[in-house]
Amino acid sequence: MIANSALTPDTSMIASPMIVHPALTRGIKEVCLGLDSSKEVQFWSGIENLIKKYAKRNRELLNVRDKLQQDIDVWYDQHPDIAAHELGSNEEYVNFLKKIGYLVPEENVEATTSGVDPEIGCIAGPQLVCPIDKARFALKACNGRWGSLFDAIYASNVCGDVLTGPFSEERSQQTIQFVDKFFDEAFPLKKGLWGGIKMLSVLDGKLSVDGTQLQDENQFVGFDTSTTTTKILLQKNGLHVEIVLDRTTKVGKVHHAGISDVILESALTAILDMEDSVSVVDAEDKAVCYNTFAGVMRGSLSCTMEDGKVRSLAGNRGPYTKPGTSTTFSLPSRAVALIRNVGLSMYTDMVTYHGEEVPEHFVDAMATGLCALHDFARPVAERNSKAGSVYIVKPKMHGPDEVSMVNEMFDDVEMALGLPPCSLKIGIMDEERRTTVNLSTCIARAKDRIVFINTGFLDRVGDEIHTSMKLGPFMPKSKIRQQPFLKAYEDYNVLCGLAAKFQGKAQIGKGMWAEPDNMAGMLKAKVGHPKAGANCAWVPSPAAGTVHAMHYHMVDVLAVQKSLANVPRKELLKTILCPPVMSLTQTPPPADVQRELEENCQSILGYVVRWVENGVGCSKVPDLNNVQLMEDRATLRISSQFLANWLLHQVIIKADVDIALQKMALIVDEQNKADKAYVCMGPQFDSSFAFQAAKCLIFDGSKAPSGLTEPVLHRFRRMAKARDHITFAAGPRSAL
Repeated sequence: MIANSALTPDTSMIASPMIVHPALTRGIKEVCLGLDSSKEVQFWSGIENLIKKYAKRNRELLNVRDKLQQDIDVWYDQHPDIAAHELGSNEEYVNFLKKIGYLVPEENVEATTSGVDPEIGCIAGPQLVCPIDKARFALKACNGRWGSLFDAIYASNVCGDVLTGPFSEERSQQTIQFVDKFFDEAFPLKKGLWGGIKMLSVLDGKLSVDGTQLQDENQFVGFDTSTTTTKILLQKNGLHVEIVLDRTTKVGKVHHAGISDVILESALTAILDMEDSVSVVDAEDKAVCYNTFAGVMRGSLSCTMEDGKVRSLAGNRGPYTKPGTSTTFSLPSRAVALIRNVGLSMYTDMVTYHGEEVPEHFVDAMATGLCALHDFARPVAERNSKAGSVYIVKPKMHGPDEVSMVNEMFDDVEMALGLPPCSLKIGIMDEERRTTVNLSTCIARAKDRIVFINTGFLDRVGDEIHTSMKLGPFMPKSKIRQQPFLKAYEDYNVLCGLAAKFQGKAQIGKGMWAEPDNMAGMLKAKVGHPKAGANCAWVPSPAAGTVHAMHYHMVDVLAVQKSLANVPRKELLKTILCPPVMSLTQTPPPADVQRELEENCQSILGYVVRWVENGVGCSKVPDLNNVQLMEDRATLRISSQFLANWLLHQVIIKADVDIALQKMALIVDEQNKADKAYVCMGPQFDSSFAFQAAKCLIFDGSKAPSGLTEPVLHRFRRMAKARDHITFAAGPRSAL
């Protein structure tokens, strides 16, 4: 838990045992601007009601987590010779999990969610995830609905090494050839190939491509010839592609048909994250998040970008003319925004009740609903959700009972703020082992609200390690990816969603591509996500969203899902219950152990130092080979739990870790030397808050509740903020 800091009581709450930090009070007043004056009162009374009704239950659910973990630890201690790869078929083990309530009776029901936007329920496409404490990132994510395929390919490594310097006609031609091949696959012609065409035109409302047409003429859905630039709109699998014809531009002059750009509908949805992607530790930080989300819901968010220009949320795209008619239409230019609240385990002192910190997700839920009132007040055509929903992603829930509490809690939030029933939707992050093995029942408990389930390697394996900490030493992370349990988990998630009849109602998602500078690798690997039946998968940037969008033209996700609809999943659960623990014959040689130790120490330090010292919760962090990886707290969780596990089973010893941490800290310092805001960890390691945080995460990792990193990070970040406050005498730093 985060220790209470000195709070100044807010006089508006003085008659209540609830005390609110002034920074939060100010933040909520700003969120309420433009709303009926009663909403602010309803907000605070709503929070107090949530505290009275659910605070005890929240604590009891967390205690259940601890008790189950204790029981599992004892069982492993009592069965030292148990074979990890046979656990799923071990009746004694499975019956034990049922007896203690870890495995609950399966509930299979059909999702009944209504009021869902097509971007969530019907159309498959990329999903951006970004920290909401940085307004410019939220703005980029929301405006990531459309992106230039020419730019994304030209500027990436898809056609070779990334180029710097002036315009290259050679790279431009390589890009054109790549896009031609994409069109041959996604929009084939009745005659010939796209690489041989000389002209595109719209004649009598029909698309002519050198006198021929598309094999499927229904793929041509719109055009705009109202200016000197002609725009041709195509569609496949629900996604749009805009071809821009203009021979006066650099690309248009060298393109064989005068195409100056190809713009893909890219990130259909964006998760604005208040959890793993942010470094938010107090009321001041959280007020920034709430106000950014309010700006998105108002449609008024704007900010100054890196180039010095002020950007705002994009308007609709078009108008286009429907072929064969005079009817015009426009298309959305913004991704539909979801918001990720924090999990049940995080407590905050920005609101206290009888002097006690309260669950932070209570405040998040009420603030999310309050912000959404702005969206409901706008004309339907301008709303984030034209279907009238608020999409809330809930992380790190452990099993059905926690889902039930959140579902009931949302009823109370809606009632408190006057929101329509079931307008607050729930996205379940399938990242905790107890949720995975009870996923159908978790879905059943939120059947009227469920809009999202997904899988992810990092958090899921972090929890897997913590849950089976006592079983034995886990395999190196690179080998874990190849183990049967992981594929079984990925497949099981999809099958549970399909069994609940998600089509038209909810997304089945997949995890992040972590190498934002390696689009060539993403292009080869990430097509596996739609092929597995996933409606969406996470991407680290708008450009990555544009590259990944091609996969949804190549793969008909709805057809894949239909082919999987009746696949049995019972045997998969047995495989999921087999943790990737090493046998005695699988222990790596000393050199490999040392390499694994150093890679994990470097990863932990590279992320923690920016989190603690600079308040950066998500960024590109170089690994030990200087490959830039997009990191958030999930990376930290798996790495710290992995080393804690190896320490517990004496694959490594404390002295090894101490030496590796100091060695890697100096390497991380060197990797960040060009960053003027960076705070070095060495050589005075004992005085570095970031270095001390990394040590705590590793050495205390086996005892951390659920293996979560937040308590340690929050403690040291607040210490760093207090230090800077004293040093600069300028007040606490707000989110950077």
